[in-house]
Amino acid sequence: MIGLEYQILIAILLDQLFGDPRWLPHPVRIIGAACTWCERITRALLPPLVAGISSVILVLALTGATTWGMIAGATLLHPWLGTAASIVILYTTIATRDLVRHSTEVHAALQNGDLPEARKRVGMIVGRDTANLDQAGVTRAAVESVAESMVDGVTAPLFFALLGGPVGAMLYKAINTMDSMFGYKNAQYLKFGWAAARLDDLANFIPARLTSLMIPAASFPLRLDPKRSLLTLLRDRFAHASPNSGHTEAAVAGALGVQLGGPNSYFGTVVEKPAIGDATRPLEPQDILRANHLMLLASALTLLVCLALRWHVIILLPALFS
Repeated sequence: MIGLEYQILIAILLDQLFGDPRWLPHPVRIIGAACTWCERITRALLPPLVAGISSVILVLALTGATTWGMIAGATLLHPWLGTAASIVILYTTIATRDLVRHSTEVHAALQNGDLPEARKRVGMIVGRDTANLDQAGVTRAAVESVAESMVDGVTAPLFFALLGGPVGAMLYKAINTMDSMFGYKNAQYLKFGWAAARLDDLANFIPARLTSLMIPAASFPLRLDPKRSLLTLLRDRFAHASPNSGHTEAAVAGALGVQLGGPNSYFGTVVEKPAIGDATRPLEPQDILRANHLMLLASALTLLVCLALRWHVIILLPALFS
């Protein structure tokens, strides 16, 4: 048998090698289907707020039971099959390679002077309108996507994997998926999506803050600006609609010396958002690659810190009282 820490490292390696294969049925799509089914059932029976809470409970129960059952069933056939199932499940919760690939494609289009292609590519990773973005707008969208996604796509799944193994990581992905499907502040989902949105805020609370603290540290070897990264993090971390996303965005903006945030268009309506960071220089396509490098190194540092915490809290602490 292979310990959980080594399973996670193998899963990270698989993600770096293969990313998200199109032919592999991704668990998030299955969770999304479960979300749709639970919403339809609970809305027909309950008031919106209670229906939303019930849907969250049902999706988490189905996700946890299915994940555990797959590993348990594989283990019954052979212990090594159980380990392999654990590794594959962990692998599907990490999105580092795909995040880098999608953002790098945006950078490549900008470098080639193909703004329409860059708009198309960045539209695949952000929710805002991209048809009229200029080069700086496309770059900002890509950098913001990397800054936000390093938590829900990389460090938070790893954090929950170390806490609860494959089941913990998959439960986190279920929480994240429910927020993306239910967490809208409109008439349809304001009450129904309340529980999903609040649970997502809670789940990301520690990973977002831990990751944001690693970004100034990652700035040192990358020859960026660790001091400004930390100062901008402290100043602008709450200049965001999300209580968590602003932390990593602020740290990245400070490290790069650019300004993120500002007006975005959604379905034809311009939404004014607070500025994050200081515009010490204009955004440029190379900032997308710099953000990727920050994401990779900060994620690695976050993993090391989480491994150290797991070693001291989960392994050493019980030994002291045994």
